[in-house]
Amino acid sequence: MYVCICNAVTDKQIRRAVADGAQSMRELRKQLGVCSDCGKCGPCAREILRDERLEQAALLNACPAA
Repeated sequence: MYVCICNAVTDKQIRRAVADGAQSMRELRKQLGVCSDCGKCGPCAREILRDERLEQAALLNACPAA
C-alpha cells in the first residue's frame, strides 16, 4: 500500500529499506523521501519502521549463537 502519496513510497519500500539497514525516520527520509513534503505519512511510516526493527530483533534473539 502507498504510505507516502507525495513521493509514491509504499510500505514494501520502507520494509526493504529497513532490511537494508535504515534505522531511523531520518534515514528513511534521506533514502525514500518519506515525510519530506506534507508529513501526513509520518505516523504510518514510523509504525512500519518500528515493527520491522522489532521483527529483526526477534529474529536475532531466536537464532542460537554459533
